Amino acid sequence: MTTILDPTDERVPVRRNLAPRPEELSGTVAFLDISKPRGDKLIDRLVARLSDEAPGVTVKRYAKPTFAKPAPQELLHEIKEDSDFVIEALAD
Repeated sequence: MTTILDPTDERVPVRRNLAPRPEELSGTVAFLDISKPRGDKLIDRLVARLSDEAPGVTVKRYAKPTFAKPAPQELLHEIKEDSDFVIEALAD
């Protein structure tokens, strides 16, 4: 059982079982910047780290037009079609 910290409310941490992890990572990873300040800096660091540890992984970067609204359906569809995994970057 793993504790997941929710950035919107940490008074009662969520407890969930993690999905099984593969031995090694391969495929295409999408990074979605939600367009909050410094989210791009977080993604830059994550991409660099992933490139060092999983050189066979392809990285694609996406950004929402604004953090104030959900991602457009067209963007979500593009990410789904082009990627095997998604990492969404929240930062301030």
